[in-house]
Amino acid sequence: MQRLFSMFPRGLPGLALLFLRVSAAIALLLDCYFNRSEVSVWIQLVTILVAATICIGFLTPVAAVTALVFHVFVWLGLGGISAAALIVVVLDAVALALLGPGAYSLDAYRFGRRVVVLQPP
Repeated sequence: MQRLFSMFPRGLPGLALLFLRVSAAIALLLDCYFNRSEVSVWIQLVTILVAATICIGFLTPVAAVTALVFHVFVWLGLGGISAAALIVVVLDAVALALLGPGAYSLDAYRFGRRVVVLQPP
């Protein structure tokens, strides 16, 4: 599981990754909310679940790629989405998938680096 994450930075970089996670989740939710009449109910429910997993930082790279896939489902179903919104959402999701969750996430708590103290023989 360690290969899925590059590192878990603390401090300001960790806070910036938290903001990036929240930004990607809000973009996903807003995209689905504003187009809720054209999008099926199961896509709306999965979108809420994916946004929640991104916010708490659970399997963040996988959730970011899943969010990008659901954005594509919404865009393909609607057709006319602005290019600026498309670029921002794609860049957020790709950056989040490549950078990982940061120290302030469930992933860092579960899979973060730990100090192992070995007892002398």
